[in-house]
Amino acid sequence: MSPNHPGLEALDLDGLGLGKRGPNVIGKPDPAAFGDPAAGSRNMPDAGNLLDNFTTSATPISGGVSVAYHHRGEPAGTPPSWTIESDGRGLRLISQWSAASAPEPLPLIIDARICHASLLGLFNADGRIALPAVLHFPGRGSLRITTPAAKDATLEYLTGSKNFIRITFPSATQATPRIAFDLTVTAIHPELPEIGADRRFDAFRRNWLNILQLNPELRVLANNVASTPCGLCYYKYADIATHTPPLADGLTALDLMRQTMDAMLAGKKTYGMPGSGSESGSAYPVESADTFPSLVIAAGICAAGDTNAAWLRAHYAGIKAWAERMLATDINGNGLIEYSPATGNSGSWNEGEPKVRPSNWWDAIGFGHEDAYANALAYRALHSMARMAASLDDNAGAARYRAAADKLKAAYFPAFYNPDTGILGGWRSADGQLHDYWFLFVNGIAIDYGLVAPERAAAIADRLLNKIKEVGYTRFDMGLPGNLVSIARKDYAHKVRRWGGGRREDNADGFQIYENGGATACFAYFTLAALYDLGRREAADQILLPMLGGFDQCGFEGQGANGMTNDWRKWDGTPMGYEGFLVDNYYALLAVVARARGGHLFSEKEPPAAGAGTHPAP
Repeated sequence: MSPNHPGLEALDLDGLGLGKRGPNVIGKPDPAAFGDPAAGSRNMPDAGNLLDNFTTSATPISGGVSVAYHHRGEPAGTPPSWTIESDGRGLRLISQWSAASAPEPLPLIIDARICHASLLGLFNADGRIALPAVLHFPGRGSLRITTPAAKDATLEYLTGSKNFIRITFPSATQATPRIAFDLTVTAIHPELPEIGADRRFDAFRRNWLNILQLNPELRVLANNVASTPCGLCYYKYADIATHTPPLADGLTALDLMRQTMDAMLAGKKTYGMPGSGSESGSAYPVESADTFPSLVIAAGICAAGDTNAAWLRAHYAGIKAWAERMLATDINGNGLIEYSPATGNSGSWNEGEPKVRPSNWWDAIGFGHEDAYANALAYRALHSMARMAASLDDNAGAARYRAAADKLKAAYFPAFYNPDTGILGGWRSADGQLHDYWFLFVNGIAIDYGLVAPERAAAIADRLLNKIKEVGYTRFDMGLPGNLVSIARKDYAHKVRRWGGGRREDNADGFQIYENGGATACFAYFTLAALYDLGRREAADQILLPMLGGFDQCGFEGQGANGMTNDWRKWDGTPMGYEGFLVDNYYALLAVVARARGGHLFSEKEPPAAGAGTHPAP
């Protein structure tokens, strides 16, 4: 606690109570970072006049200390404006009002360059977060925030200069003369008896919520709290949310997901959609091929269960419209969805940044026309749509979506299998050519979603594992490359070396940079899931366990000595990243659940089962 003004000068926590320590997360930005110099300065020890306005007194309490803050010169007997208590299990912030000394709100400022914290809760109409809420610290754990008396209390939640977040606790008022906030240390994750207390999985426990980053300006889940929302990722967040225990009494991760989906169904645009307003929004004449599948899958997860029937009824028309627009892209009628703005033909991409982006999340690679990854998502989305239709007695709709899924499945393997390599290629371009660069995630998702017959799947897994050895990739602590061989320049959409587009025709000078074979945990889940589905536990563990070690060291976030970030790396460990904190990396943690349950998390017939339980506060 600060010795001279209400607030914290240092904060660290371990949600598992094991004493793991990291750097102080409290930020001290320039007061102008939030456009509010006075409020910003309250967490800055050198903040001039505020430092002279308080006297403090410390009192021992069980397991810790209580520090009371009085305005200087106030009459004797005036209650402290704020009292901060710490007992080792959390914090209590208590504000008291008096006519002689009205307290000010108490800000907590986190330096996102040190720890990319996010406040998780539901926004009210004023854009404030209602309590209860959870303040999650990647790599460390969480603080569950509750208030025992003021049931309508809310927190201000802002980002500043993209490097800081500020959570402001309201002070007591004449109408509410005393208000207290409890911040309890916890780690929220699925309880998996199969892993017991195995310490190798502590990173799974501390980081499970990392994928949920709530952007306070846009009020939706996003790449991180200060970054772009991407509807084409929302199925991943929903998958994590459905296995997440309650965040607090009356608050679940799926509540956050439904709040985001409400915005999408009301017409909000995200990256991957035309008119999104994002940096490359104009580069999408139509939605990317994976956007509607992702949204339909996420909606199906939000709608699962009897308690969500009303939500589904209210939004079914909008969700069905997404599914129909997805199906309408199948122009040639072969059952596969298509992306018309990009042919995917070799040599069709312009120099520099692509004027039209490729068809899926991997937006630097020349995916176009018929995209194996997007079609795998579409297959899952169609089964999800069939379940939603059936639950509302739309029997014709259910039959339509099941038939469309069957047609897609029948077309999938013949369209994307490459007999020369014995695996699935990434996309078939409009000129009929198959483009295969040993994409791990494409083959993984196809196996995991049941688009490959078991005997074929086993042979593909063998080839992929052998290829990993052949190319000499061993740094599983950094995740996996998306592709194991360099993508030729003619098939690489972003022809800038910074983003993996070299000058050589074979693009070897761009290989291992960003999406051109860079190591990342993004999409590693699908390779791991496929191996666990096939009973290849030993092979999967040889990838997963080192990756968990990387998560334990916060190795997928932050900045390296070269000024680049760690979310993507060359195979020698050189950072070549992008966001600094990219939530897609943490979808890989779902592989721990797949491992514990013997694989096959996704079924054509049933939605994934929700997890239960939470790790007790230490």
